[in-house]
Amino acid sequence: MAEAFIPLDQYQFICPVCLDLLKDPVAIPCGHSYCKVCINGCWDQEDQKGIYSCPQCRDTFTPRPVLHRNNMLAEVVEKLKKTEVQAASPAHCYAVPGDVECDFCTGRKRKAIKSCVMCLTSFCETHLKPHLELPALKKHTLIEASSKLQEKICSQHDEVLRIYCRTDQRCICSLCMLDNHKGHDAVSVSAARTEKQSKLKEELMKSLQRIQEKQKKVQELKQTVNTIMFRAQTAVEDSEIIFTEMISSMEKKRSEMTKLIRAQEKAELSRADRLLEQLEQEITDLQRRVTELEQLSHTHDHIHFLQVLASGCQSPPLDRPEFHTSSITVHQHLSFDGVRNSLSDLKKRLEEFCEEEFNNIPPHAAAVQIISPSEPQSREDFLKYFCYLTLDPNTAHRNLILSEKNRAVTASEREQLYSDHPEKFDTWWQVLCKESVCGRCYWEVEWIGAGVYISVSYKDIRRKGEGSECGFGCNSQSWSLWCSSSSSSSLSFYHNDIETKLRDPSSSRIGVYVDHSAGSLSFYSISYTMTLLHRVHTTFNQPLYAGFRPYWCFGSTSVRLCDPK
Repeated sequence: MAEAFIPLDQYQFICPVCLDLLKDPVAIPCGHSYCKVCINGCWDQEDQKGIYSCPQCRDTFTPRPVLHRNNMLAEVVEKLKKTEVQAASPAHCYAVPGDVECDFCTGRKRKAIKSCVMCLTSFCETHLKPHLELPALKKHTLIEASSKLQEKICSQHDEVLRIYCRTDQRCICSLCMLDNHKGHDAVSVSAARTEKQSKLKEELMKSLQRIQEKQKKVQELKQTVNTIMFRAQTAVEDSEIIFTEMISSMEKKRSEMTKLIRAQEKAELSRADRLLEQLEQEITDLQRRVTELEQLSHTHDHIHFLQVLASGCQSPPLDRPEFHTSSITVHQHLSFDGVRNSLSDLKKRLEEFCEEEFNNIPPHAAAVQIISPSEPQSREDFLKYFCYLTLDPNTAHRNLILSEKNRAVTASEREQLYSDHPEKFDTWWQVLCKESVCGRCYWEVEWIGAGVYISVSYKDIRRKGEGSECGFGCNSQSWSLWCSSSSSSSLSFYHNDIETKLRDPSSSRIGVYVDHSAGSLSFYSISYTMTLLHRVHTTFNQPLYAGFRPYWCFGSTSVRLCDPK
């Protein structure tokens, strides 16, 4: 006969003591079953009383019951182990790297689904059931499985952190309320969570609204960029057409002038050719007559000589007019200087005209305007441009101690064991932040002690040596506000080693606002209101970096970058 399949609930076979599957199961007189080792361990602690009880129902037995192995139950548990009857598939139950493991599983750990902040233990689905069903455990607070339960324990008293101190803005235990936090304003962590959750929701909504506003601006700017590109391309094409037409017109005039010069050349050459031809013919006729006269001069017949000579003098004149050489003027250098001078004058006047007219052409696209956001007015406006900055350990001088996750720095007479780095200040007690400042940025700092230089600097400021080219405010690479606890020199501004004394009193909390593109740097005193201490208008040609130089004078000075509040 085929074996029937009966669905089994694994929880039915869990030992109430060890919360694992029964091992060597035994049943006690009240009917409850336990691992033999577990129930013997419980009863061994009750030997002095002589009264033995059930850990579940608290039923008592005297004398101590004799335990016998429940073979049927043992077989069912063994079969359950072999078949791994579970509600979920094994792939989803067993923990993999990165998962939170169940603290109660033995052998291969299952994946925890919940953690108990009272027990400080994480449970898989199976081992969680007592917390869901037993009245005493139902009161425990369950959270999503977490591997950081130890963070929920007070490091001083080893108690669970159940209270939130509003005064110090931190979670504490009940013993802390009687110790360091006595008299402080405190509420339960759940109440504090509700308060913070509402503020977080408000901040979230504000952030989402700012994202929407900025996304709208991004779309507007993208559309503006496309418009600029389109209109610029149209202007280029139009200017190319106009210049091509102008060049074509000039080419036409050049061609006409060439034809005029060539026509004059042709006329002069034709006239010269005619004169040349006539002169050459007259020379030929004269040469022939010279030959005749020479022949006549050599004849010995006096009668013939006289007769020919008499007949020659009576001969008719030539059939063409004879040019007298004195009436012909030959110019060796035919000149076109008048044409050249006229064209040079035209060229000069054309260049002057173009220069004058080009200056009247607007250098920017007047039809497209990008309007910068208005200047912040309230602290809430400034916080919209808040920048989260961290100090760069590679730049910190050895007498500076960085803390609070590189958000605070303290001057110390004892040198720190920092490794050498090319960007480290080796003489000036200074440190720069990692993040560059571009566009609009705002941050706030709190300081305590003798005094501090709150600065911004270019990254290429010198780091090595004791010269002024390394010190904040002592060169053209940096700008610095000096805040001091001394009444004689409480507040000054330095740039390029020039001091500007300020009338306002020093403040322990300073706000710094940079509008990089506008070339604006502002320092504010932060209290119940914002007070402008000093503003600089210049041109920033590199990204800026926030920096600090805490002053040491028989006591430490500390500076801390503040979170937005």
